[in-house]
Amino acid sequence: MRLLVIEDDSLIARSLEQALTPLGNTVDVFTHHAQAREALQSGHFDLVLLDLGLPDGNGLTLLAELRQRGDTTPVLILTARDGIDARVEGLDLGADDYLAKPFSLAELEARVRALLRRSQQRADNRLTFGPLAFDATSGVATLNETVLDLPRRELRLLESLLLHAGSITPRETLENRLFGFGDVGSNALEVYISRLRKRLDGSGLRIRTFRGMGYRLEDAAP
Repeated sequence: MRLLVIEDDSLIARSLEQALTPLGNTVDVFTHHAQAREALQSGHFDLVLLDLGLPDGNGLTLLAELRQRGDTTPVLILTARDGIDARVEGLDLGADDYLAKPFSLAELEARVRALLRRSQQRADNRLTFGPLAFDATSGVATLNETVLDLPRRELRLLESLLLHAGSITPRETLENRLFGFGDVGSNALEVYISRLRKRLDGSGLRIRTFRGMGYRLEDAAP
């Protein structure tokens, strides 16, 4: 796998390269916005690790440009910014996950493995998380290998949560997926979340609410 690290702190960048290379990855490192933009435009990467605070620009503009081109390369945001505003903005722009600095290399490696695994599942048109699976080609969802008879909107909700399993799916993303871009009632999404939670009851999975941000499909075990 070829990974792109965009990080202005040379010590952190070197630590990331040293941690990720032994896992069988080729790691390209850039410390400036302009360099990273050129690399993203000219090269192919399997994963991007993106610092937001670059010396010559905002990392979020790189993310926005990437998604505007229709590029679905997984992006893991690395941020030292306090509060949830930068995280929400990054998720809304299409980031797949984020890590707040300081973070452990063990957690970083786990997040990277999860994002690469999820990306491969997308390429195979099959999404899985624990006992839950969705085949995008047939439109069939299963739980413990038993077919789930889901109405269309619940199926869309399940697919969206599976696409970001283990990470937060922004509320706006889910509303647009279920209802389009029109006006949506304040509790419309919660109705479908509640229904899906009942279907997952006893499965070892849960849908966790992150107020002001969105929802995350995750293991129910503490």
